[in-house]
Amino acid sequence: ARLRVAEERMRIARDLHDVVAHHMAVVNAQAGTAAHLLESDPATTKKLLTDLKATASTVILELHDTVGVLRRAGHDAESLEPAPGLAQLPHLLKACRSAGLAVSVDVEGEPRDLLPGVDLTAYRIIQEALTNATKYSASAAAELRLRYSGTSLTITVTNDRRTDEHARRGSPGFGILGMRERAHAVGGDLRIGDSGDAGFEVVTAL
Repeated sequence: ARLRVAEERMRIARDLHDVVAHHMAVVNAQAGTAAHLLESDPATTKKLLTDLKATASTVILELHDTVGVLRRAGHDAESLEPAPGLAQLPHLLKACRSAGLAVSVDVEGEPRDLLPGVDLTAYRIIQEALTNATKYSASAAAELRLRYSGTSLTITVTNDRRTDEHARRGSPGFGILGMRERAHAVGGDLRIGDSGDAGFEVVTAL
């Protein structure tokens, strides 16, 4: 019983981290860009502020659903929104691009439906990897590759690194730890490739 409680606490902690870290990084980037363009490009600033409002509304709803699990009785479970998955990937990419991150996407193989737990894991790992790219990429660009092969899905997210960020961060944060835990929880694996300023790569095999 203690083990199940500990596992549930870790799951909730990962969900809260993923929701808050991603959306707040996007909000921060949108607000910073809007402030920078306020006088020179009012039209773009207005669009960014509209996107920022939508991002803030999304994080409020996701936090409500996540924290609400702790309050709801079992008979209310049907009222919860479906867990996110790769079907929501276009919305995630739109948010990242609105925050100033240019994301290219390459899909190999034939996309197919995934088991719910794997689908959620894939989405959350991509979300966290792109959040890190939004905050730390020197060129404000990232590449996402999805490779469907046999019974596996390999996800690769790459971006370059800012020199100051690479020097400042001496150890992996909770984001990388959470991604690895999520992958292992569904029988997958995750590795980090860090070649300094030249590039940062997250590879997940599910």
